[in-house]
Amino acid sequence: MPIAVDIDVMLARRKMSVGELADRVGITPANLAVLKNGRAKAVRFATRAALCEVLECQPGDLLRWESDVEVEAAAGG
Repeated sequence: MPIAVDIDVMLARRKMSVGELADRVGITPANLAVLKNGRAKAVRFATRAALCEVLECQPGDLLRWESDVEVEAAAGG
């Protein structure tokens, strides 16, 4: 998928656990895992805003576009 999710990066930078982030954002750890692993089909703006507020970051710090070439190269193709 050409949209990469960098929630893991921000969690590491903030030294925060998935459980703590889920609690502070107000979503379940399971839903956060779906988001974090790039399996979400959609994300509400309110959820994105809450993630940015808690992680003290911009939306672009959480999501980035990768070209198909980059995705294939990362997969070893």
